[in-house]
Amino acid sequence: MERTPQSPPLIQPLPPSINQPLWSVMIPSYNCSSYLEVALRSVLQQAPSAEKMQIEVVDDCSTDADVSSLVAELGQGRVLFFRQEQNVGSLRNFETCINRAQGQLVHILHGDDFVAEGFYAEQEQLFARFPGTGAAFTNFLYVDEHGDSIQAPQGLLTEPGILPNWVTTLAQGQRVQFPAMVVKRAVYEHLGSFYGVHYGEDWEMWTRIAASYPVAHSPRALAMYRVHTNNITSTTYLSGQCIRDTSIVIELIQQYLPREQRADLRNICRRNYALYYAETANKLYKITRNRKAALKQAYDALRLDFNPVTFKLFSKLCIKTLIRY
Repeated sequence: MERTPQSPPLIQPLPPSINQPLWSVMIPSYNCSSYLEVALRSVLQQAPSAEKMQIEVVDDCSTDADVSSLVAELGQGRVLFFRQEQNVGSLRNFETCINRAQGQLVHILHGDDFVAEGFYAEQEQLFARFPGTGAAFTNFLYVDEHGDSIQAPQGLLTEPGILPNWVTTLAQGQRVQFPAMVVKRAVYEHLGSFYGVHYGEDWEMWTRIAASYPVAHSPRALAMYRVHTNNITSTTYLSGQCIRDTSIVIELIQQYLPREQRADLRNICRRNYALYYAETANKLYKITRNRKAALKQAYDALRLDFNPVTFKLFSKLCIKTLIRY
């Protein structure tokens, strides 16, 4: 089995005999035990009965702790646990999460993220108010290792509702982080699971959903996406995988867009990410002093979209590294 599936993995429908709960909160984990307690407690403090909400940790052969014992201690029998036979990588672990989910609504909550009180009640209201939606998400915050807020994204709506032109909005860049999103299991059964890349795989998935279903949104910031040195986001910035995968996703999502808008949206997206990565390269050098990684990212940003601003930022970084600023 490919570690990185090249097409959306199939999600098998549940047998008719299964009495589905409303919720499945599936928590993929890999070497994030220092944060897992916070994730679990954030769910358990607002969890309804087991008949209404399945909670399960799906561990990808972590080596940093005995995750099974940690889950047993914290969950006190309320939280299920499954461990992969061997490390399969994030995409296959997500696939396992979805296939093991028995609920009508599936929330994949990374083991290092968490949700605020009221998240599940707010999501229930969104799906009840807008029953035709395939997915729904709340606003979210970026938090640091300690759980303190470091950034709040710009709001999309001022009150709960269906997002207009959501697929073309997403085509210009990622606007939502994983812990904020809840998807109907039936939608995963229809469209398949995550594939193709390990950075930006959720962006492709949300765009795929947006092309086929209405998506609802609440402006309440009830999900917390943690930024820390060991998560995949941080490591992919140092390796340069982030910009390589972003380029792949930009091409993948073209198939979901109105044909007459593809060229313009693709150019806008490439410009947006070129500026973002050129700015990030300068920040990367300032924080890490990793000259090679910063210059590679700035150069790749320039290749993504050559424009005066990305060229200026690339040149600025070159001067900084030359003079050891």
